[in-house]
Amino acid sequence: MNTKSLAGILSVIVFLLIIELVRRERLTFKYAFGWLIIAAAGIFFSASHQVLYRMAEWFGFELPSNFIFFTFICFFVFLSILLTTFLCQQDMRNDTMAQKIGILEMELKDLKEQLSAQHDKERS
Repeated sequence: MNTKSLAGILSVIVFLLIIELVRRERLTFKYAFGWLIIAAAGIFFSASHQVLYRMAEWFGFELPSNFIFFTFICFFVFLSILLTTFLCQQDMRNDTMAQKIGILEMELKDLKEQLSAQHDKERS
């Protein structure tokens, strides 16, 4: 088995794994989209490797493997930035939710005290 076939098979496996994770709702499509694109690109370039060689040459890389590694590094940097953004959004939502829960707990405590005081008045 040559490396092109192995790359194609691994790309198909990753593609199917991501689809299965989305289907089982263990991964949202928002997060799976980037992985699906990379897997599809792997399938495409393993089937038509001449396109990969031309792209690598056009971008100034002497070896297609260097182009692949550079592309993966760029993708992972982009993915890290994207996931960090999602994480910060979740953190802000958690802070807001914690504040709202604190306000609701305080209001509930005040209502309980008012009911207790009203109940004590009625007894007197």
